[in-house]
Amino acid sequence: MKGRVRLLDTRPLRGSRPFRDLWIGSSAAQFGGQIATVAVLAQVWDLTGSPVGTGAIGLATGLPMLLFGLLGGTLADAVDRRTVVRATTAGQLLAAAGLCAQALADNRTVLLLLALVAVASACGALGAPARRTFPVRLLPADQVAAGLALSNVSFQAAMLAGPALAGLIIARWDLPAAYAVQAAAVAVSMLAVIRLPAMPPEGAAPGRGRRRPERGGWRVVLRRPTLWGSLATDLAATLLAMPVALFPLVNEIRFGGDPRTLGLFLSAVAVGGITAGLFSGTVTRCRRGGLLQLAAAGVWGLALAGFGLAGPLWPALVCLAVAGAADTVSVITRGALVQLETPDAFRGRVSSVEHVIGVAGPELGNFRGGLLASVTSAPFALVTGGLSAALAVAAVAAANAPLRAYRTPPPPPAPDRPPHTDKDPVPAAGGDRPAVE
Repeated sequence: MKGRVRLLDTRPLRGSRPFRDLWIGSSAAQFGGQIATVAVLAQVWDLTGSPVGTGAIGLATGLPMLLFGLLGGTLADAVDRRTVVRATTAGQLLAAAGLCAQALADNRTVLLLLALVAVASACGALGAPARRTFPVRLLPADQVAAGLALSNVSFQAAMLAGPALAGLIIARWDLPAAYAVQAAAVAVSMLAVIRLPAMPPEGAAPGRGRRRPERGGWRVVLRRPTLWGSLATDLAATLLAMPVALFPLVNEIRFGGDPRTLGLFLSAVAVGGITAGLFSGTVTRCRRGGLLQLAAAGVWGLALAGFGLAGPLWPALVCLAVAGAADTVSVITRGALVQLETPDAFRGRVSSVEHVIGVAGPELGNFRGGLLASVTSAPFALVTGGLSAALAVAAVAAANAPLRAYRTPPPPPAPDRPPHTDKDPVPAAGGDRPAVE
């Protein structure tokens, strides 16, 4: 039994049909999203032949995420969250169909392509806060971290295999086929969402939420040390030590700009993440989630500093794999803590804050790293960034005793909760526990 605990905890898939449906649909959508990302990149490059054009994809994706993310949190705390996700997934399906149609029509207008990308991104941002609240409503409190680990494994697998599959599809059947696969994947996600039980927010105060939605989420975060400490830890790690923008420069300096090596950098991070996910049973059953997140974020920073110092290829890849594993542990523990520590009436808005930090932190971190490397060097930017991140995480740990002491709530005693089976219309919710102040 002890050996099994160390492996991926699959209790959420075995015990909850709604969560299993959600996981299958989300996994399909993630693979489709990776395929579409490569297809859009290839099409924009074909249309413009300019790095400015491919850079505009980031704006078309990132700006709608930031603009609509907080609005999505307001919706998630005002109406049935299943309804929000159904509507936004339908919007993503229409955008995916539009991408397929414009490719079949041999569209030569990059603005149309970017507009469809922006619509898909806006729909995703509107639905993301509501979608983030699903695991805590569909699973018992002691299985929320396990559910997030399963989601993270599918995400890492999509990052690892999706781009390669996209390349094969585009090479053999061209762009319309790639967009068609993405549309089919979103359709699978839509079917999964339709099957979910209703999930209206519990104990919501609609009037207050509508008047000051953005401040509502931030106010809840700032008033709870566990929440602001967890999100500050994530922001410090990504803002100070995000390495992706430096990969091409490191590859050019140390490995002659070989594109295969550049691909290995990205794959190493994904391999580390998948490995940590597959052996995440110990992580998801550990009740010291706050301390575990702090430790993982510190390891992330130190591993990236090691990548900056590593000369040969294999030590560099090992450092990136360690960083990817640490990132997975940090994401799992942070996600569970944020959902369990937030009252259900505010989960949508707090989830939107988490979403914005999750989007802005890596993007700003990549910009910081690129800017610093342009005036110093890539190794210097990596080493100073990684060490700064580790020190910032240590400062959060020193200043935030509630986060260090946080423990995931134990499962209710057996007599108080009936066995959790596929027949349950709405499984026991971890969100019934009041948040710790």
